[in-house]
Amino acid sequence: MRVLILADMEGVAGISKWAQTTGGDSSAYQEARILYTEEVNAAVRGARSGGASEVVVLDCHGAGGDWSFNSLIPERLDQGCEFAVQSSWTEYVEPLEQGCSAALLIGMHARAGTPSSVLSHTVSGSQWHNLWFNGRLVGETGINAALCGQWDCPVLLVTGDAQTATEAIDLLGSGLTTVAVKTSIGRFSARHLHPAEARRRVEAAASSALGDLAAVRPFDPGRPCAIEVEYAHADGPERYRNRPQVEILDGRRIRSTGPDWWTAWRQFYL
Repeated sequence: MRVLILADMEGVAGISKWAQTTGGDSSAYQEARILYTEEVNAAVRGARSGGASEVVVLDCHGAGGDWSFNSLIPERLDQGCEFAVQSSWTEYVEPLEQGCSAALLIGMHARAGTPSSVLSHTVSGSQWHNLWFNGRLVGETGINAALCGQWDCPVLLVTGDAQTATEAIDLLGSGLTTVAVKTSIGRFSARHLHPAEARRRVEAAASSALGDLAAVRPFDPGRPCAIEVEYAHADGPERYRNRPQVEILDGRRIRSTGPDWWTAWRQFYL
């Protein structure tokens, strides 16, 4: 059984500030990398105990510069996994093409505009306001789920703050397993589980979730698929002015339409 882990930093226990998620030599970021890597390790251990024969980890966190999709600490990663360093999010899909039994989303955060959800945003907190798949408002959990669903891979576990868990269940259904490793107090504040306890719960949930591969259906936003992005300002749509597959709806919104989600996504994002 091949299992794919897609991981992000903002939803990890102990992380509440942008400084912890911004790449560089700061002590805040370096400490957060350890928290991030160890929470991913918990998911790897859980996947292995749940029957996975192969575990592939994708770092999906754009930390900035050479740190983007490169925040995990390789020598601290559990030896039960392999990992990929991408140059662009959603670039590496080989495990999905080969066939994955399940995906686990670790360290997710709520979509842009979610009230009082710590570090909530969608793709870029300064550039993107909203994202819709066929008229449905989604965040990064939706992007990851749609990516996996393109190759009939279900998302069985989502971890992050309590608001992220609610968002994920609303999108993927009550069969989804979730772990809330923190409860948000505000935009940059949260009450956290102790990291050791968060890891214990993530490991147990990963193992348990793999016990029923049919608990969640692979997520398909619909075919054909129209993806709309609302940007913070007109610079966003402007870059697509001469791209025929992308329709500029107004000064801040674009629409990309394709026969399926993956086609529509690649037309403007990759």
